[in-house]
Amino acid sequence: MGGGIFEVSELSLRIKRKFQEDSELQDLWVRGEVSNLTNHRSGHIYFTLKDEKSQIQCVVFRWYAKRLRFRPEAGMKVLVFGSVDTYESRSQYQIHVMGLRPDGVGELYRAFEDLKARLASEGLFDEEHKKPLPRYPSTIGVVSSLDGAVIHDIINVTRRRYPVRILLVPAQVQGAGAGESIVESIQRLAEFGVDLIILARGGGSIEDLWPFNEERVARAIYDSKIPIVSAVGHETDYTISDFTADLRAPTPSAAGDLVVPEIGEVLERLERYETMLDQSIRRQVEGLSQRLSLSESALSTKRLYDLLRMREERIAELERHLSRLMGHGIEMREAGLRGVLGRLNAVSPLHTLERGYSVTLKGRNVVSSVRQVEVGDHIEVVVKDGSIMASVGEKRGERRW
Repeated sequence: MGGGIFEVSELSLRIKRKFQEDSELQDLWVRGEVSNLTNHRSGHIYFTLKDEKSQIQCVVFRWYAKRLRFRPEAGMKVLVFGSVDTYESRSQYQIHVMGLRPDGVGELYRAFEDLKARLASEGLFDEEHKKPLPRYPSTIGVVSSLDGAVIHDIINVTRRRYPVRILLVPAQVQGAGAGESIVESIQRLAEFGVDLIILARGGGSIEDLWPFNEERVARAIYDSKIPIVSAVGHETDYTISDFTADLRAPTPSAAGDLVVPEIGEVLERLERYETMLDQSIRRQVEGLSQRLSLSESALSTKRLYDLLRMREERIAELERHLSRLMGHGIEMREAGLRGVLGRLNAVSPLHTLERGYSVTLKGRNVVSSVRQVEVGDHIEVVVKDGSIMASVGEKRGERRW
């Protein structure tokens, strides 16, 4: 007999707990084909995982969806990692997906081509976004594993060619979590202010190199303000990082050759520059010497004497010319002055007295009318050789000559 009557929600919760308590249904891998895929605006991904006989619903919650190594598509064969659980409101069992990867090499190549096409359409591979490498770097940052010969090859090649400082920020370059580790190492190197960054890894299968095909790694490379060189795998291996990076090196060792100059060539170039500079200085010195010689010739004692004599003659000529101008000016001004004096003398009262006329004064005023005096007034008559004091005895209004 049963244990009583359940509410629907109680039964649904008990079923959920059964799933959760079954360890065989937790943290398992399931192989199948993706169908009915929905990328929800919330960031969750919903799809159906099926094979020839059955199907099961799957959900990838946003936190896990952001960390997927690739984006699933309908018809893709995949391996799903997660736990079986129930959607309580419908009592529908489903897989809560925590990890996802293509099933088989063919699916990996398909995922690679799909991501490559999508990022290319966004412009992440465009040449106009490629940053030039510094010609003479002083510090090179390397993102690689501590294990293996990759980092040693880079150090040996670069330091054999050119004195440079190598700064390694170790990263996981294979397996789960490798993509996130690579992104963190790139961001850390940016804080150290290195001149450029090398992403390096030895060769391997497409599965081994897959972290360098992840979208988040590609976007970290694209967003980097520091130039990045991708040196992943062998010469025939291509990853999404190779297309996004500012430069691709066919191998990690080749990256060392590409990012630094050869010290012998630098010294030879400096010698050429030194020779060119020396020749330029010599030409300038010779030119200045010639000009100095010409100046010395122009400033010889005889030349100076001739110049002084010419200046003295010129000054004497100017003095004579000035004297003539001054004499002529004085004569002109004297003639003018005589004319003015003549005109003034013609109207002068003194000149009038010289001709036999007289001037009559009453006090300080000149008497020019009989109306200015009265009988008995004292007046002064001015003649050319003195004055006559008189008094008015009679006034007549008519002039008599």
